[in-house]
Amino acid sequence: MAIVGALLGWVLGSFSETALFLGGAVGLCIGWALRRAMRIEIVRETAVLSAEVALLRAHVNELMDAPRYRGDGVADAPEVRTTPRLIEPLVAEPSIATVAPEVVSQSEALTDFDTSAGSRWGSPPSGDRAASVPAPAEPREPGWLASGVAAARGWLFGGNTIVRLGLVILFVGLSFLASYAAAAGLFPIEFRLAVVGLFGIALLGIGFRTRTKRPDFALALQGGGVAIIYLTLFGAARFYDLVPLSAAFVLMIAVCALGCALALLQRSQALAVTAFAGGFAVPLLLGGEGGNALGLFGYGTILNLAILFIARARTWRVLNLVGFFATFGIASLWGATAYRPEHFLIAQIFLIVSVLIYVVTAVLYTRATPGKFGNAVDTTLLFGPALAGFGLEVALIDDRPFGSAFAALGFAALYLGVSLVARRRQRGEQQEGLRVMNEAMLAIGIGFVTMAIPLALGARWTSAAWALEGAGAFWVGMRQARWMPRLFGLALQVVATLLYLGTLDDNFAALPFANPAFVGAILVALGWFATAWFARETIARETIAAGETRLARAYARGEAVIATPAFLTGFAAWWIGWLMEATRLHPAVERSLSPVPVFSTNGQILLAMLAYLVSAAAFQTIARRRDWPVAAWPARVSVGALWIGFVAQADRGGTVLSSPGCFLWIVALAVHGWMLFRSDRDDVETPGTRAVASASHVAGVWLAVVLLGDMLWFGIDRAALWSTAWNEVTFLAGAVAVLAGLTLWAGPALRGERARTRWPLDRHALDYAWTAAVPIALGIFSGAVAIALFSSGDTAPLPFVPVLNPVDVMVALAAGVLLLWRRAVLAADIVPAGAALLASKRIWLPIAALGFVAANGAWLRTAHHLAGVAWEADTLLGNALVETGIAILWTVIALTLMVVAHRHATRSLWLAGASLLGATVVKLLVVDLYATGGGARIIAFIAVGMLMLLVGYLAPLPPKAVSDDTKRGAVA
Repeated sequence: MAIVGALLGWVLGSFSETALFLGGAVGLCIGWALRRAMRIEIVRETAVLSAEVALLRAHVNELMDAPRYRGDGVADAPEVRTTPRLIEPLVAEPSIATVAPEVVSQSEALTDFDTSAGSRWGSPPSGDRAASVPAPAEPREPGWLASGVAAARGWLFGGNTIVRLGLVILFVGLSFLASYAAAAGLFPIEFRLAVVGLFGIALLGIGFRTRTKRPDFALALQGGGVAIIYLTLFGAARFYDLVPLSAAFVLMIAVCALGCALALLQRSQALAVTAFAGGFAVPLLLGGEGGNALGLFGYGTILNLAILFIARARTWRVLNLVGFFATFGIASLWGATAYRPEHFLIAQIFLIVSVLIYVVTAVLYTRATPGKFGNAVDTTLLFGPALAGFGLEVALIDDRPFGSAFAALGFAALYLGVSLVARRRQRGEQQEGLRVMNEAMLAIGIGFVTMAIPLALGARWTSAAWALEGAGAFWVGMRQARWMPRLFGLALQVVATLLYLGTLDDNFAALPFANPAFVGAILVALGWFATAWFARETIARETIAAGETRLARAYARGEAVIATPAFLTGFAAWWIGWLMEATRLHPAVERSLSPVPVFSTNGQILLAMLAYLVSAAAFQTIARRRDWPVAAWPARVSVGALWIGFVAQADRGGTVLSSPGCFLWIVALAVHGWMLFRSDRDDVETPGTRAVASASHVAGVWLAVVLLGDMLWFGIDRAALWSTAWNEVTFLAGAVAVLAGLTLWAGPALRGERARTRWPLDRHALDYAWTAAVPIALGIFSGAVAIALFSSGDTAPLPFVPVLNPVDVMVALAAGVLLLWRRAVLAADIVPAGAALLASKRIWLPIAALGFVAANGAWLRTAHHLAGVAWEADTLLGNALVETGIAILWTVIALTLMVVAHRHATRSLWLAGASLLGATVVKLLVVDLYATGGGARIIAFIAVGMLMLLVGYLAPLPPKAVSDDTKRGAVA
């Protein structure tokens, strides 16, 4: 966690050294908290097992304290029992091993166990007895102060307390004696130091002679003797100059070696700690101002090698920790006070050797120390050399190019190599015992690799490398059926993606593709693709689901759905990479110039759109060949890319037919059509895929409308006709053309006249002829009404021709296409849902309204162009000629309706014509009678009157429809 915290601090702190160390400190605290939480969780999970062990021990004590009976039923007198061996904690199915006292025979003991308490040995205790045994309390992690106090108390009161307390008092007394003798001037300093030294030698000798009879007493004396000799030599050399520093140095080394030999001989960790503590204190006590670097590090290396030698035979953790802290503490102090550039090689060699020694020491300790959950791991020695050693290494080579990065790679190689060697040399149960150590070293190595990337590369390269590393970690976790490496891999990929997105900016690069923006995005995408591919497997998730930890099961539930988001994230990163390449800026040749875009704005948009489509088609092929359904998802929504590309291009003023955009559009539409075909052919038919496919076809039809309109607008722009009626009818012309094509193409498929075996009508005839056509039809109707009412009909550069002008012709075509489409839909074998309105008589109301508006608009445009009436509402409605024409037009329309109604005996149509005729009469009496001039008014009244006479002659009111009952009555 310290490495991860340092890494995150490095990234979030803009790659500063302060953020690196602060992040490491925070990570260390978090790691300590997690470690404590994990221990509490382990205790909670094993609470039941601990309670069962406590119950079993209580049961054993009751059985061993119960009276035994002879064959005649008389109880024996209680016998004095020796202390039995401690019963080992039970882990699985226990096989109870009975430990008989020395004074009781084995047969008697077995008889006792079988007959006592009236139950079998393996039966559970009674409820009262079980209730009397309290559940073990959860242990609390002691703090560093409490640990130190406990260690001091353990040394003083553990073992032979009187001897250890006496040594402390003896030290105080000797110091008082030396101080008194010095103050009184009783003896020369040489004599006083010699007496103290001889006293230490005497303690050492006495302790060695009594090592077999009284081991604890002997070790205490020997430790005190070694300490007195150390202090005597130090005082003689440093304070009184009685012994040369070099001689004192050699003598103290000898004392250290002697103490080490005695410790090994007597298997005493305390004596070894005392000897080596004094040995490491020698440079501090006698070194002077920096001392000799070569001698200092050579001496430290010898001591560390001695500790390594001892670690091969003894698991003395305290000794290992003393050596580790002393080595790196002295190195840090020396580096801060006495380091000079000429010391680089010596310091570098010493640091490398020290790190290697203590990493190997950690491995040896783990191999030789079994625990409850595999071999015990000394986390201080496992993580300490990585943190302390890397910090010192960075301080040494920070001024060199990429020094920190190479240092991180070196530590990564060390830990990964040790993990690999440990895995290969250990097999079976031993490898399982070292599993925690191997995984910890693997994690440290991966952490250093992760850290090396931002130390050497930019943010984009860093994100790329982290993405690949995360994919690799996920793959390793899948192969090993381990969920924590997979979680780490996913988290690393998320961080890599966010880091890349956070550094997105203009892509300044001279070389195509070989630039950080493009390569970084592609590598991030490849990492997500690999994760999505690996996540298809379910074996590892099933293994997790069968596990015992809630955290693992929670992760399994999340991982079960990670494959699809992982692929989609990868595809998004993939497309971003191509987008960055399409928008690449070529650096300026001179500083005074600005960077030059490689492609134009419209070219960038179209290339980004085409990159999406080609990529989607490629992944669709992969999905079909590799049975990877999620890879076909981008192809299903390819029409969205076309829409986005068109809108973006139109917003920048581009058109479909602009060169070379037209060629890119042809390729894009062809790729889209091919993907639609393969999706319909290969996708499994489900409601979801059916809905998406239908939406793609429908949206494609609507896109055809705007594309056709855009192409017509391109011609308008080239001919400079933006202020004419040709521009006003462009969208309506495109929509009418598309609806006519749909009606003629898909309409027969609805009637069954064409076999539905050809794509896409075999599946999507209804989508084309109804779903896509309905909005187009509504748009055509609305556009026709708007154009008929508001378009002035400017036909420049052509002369205006009534009725045969773009507006009137297009409105007529719109009405005709709408009627043709209605007929095709109603002729379908199965009328689509919602098409009932088209069959009702009410549908003729909007159609009649469109015809009425079109006729009036045609007259107004004719008056505007031929009579010179201004195209303004007030002017048109106030003109006598216009009002007279409107009255005559309405009467002609009414006459036509009434004549047609009379011939078809349609009373409702005749009444509609009569209503319009009545409205015309009202208009004549209310408006024309007072608003128009003399000649126009006369013409209006005469023309309307004659037409009404003609209506009365040609089209009288049709009779009402006669019912069948009335007809039968008339016949009777």
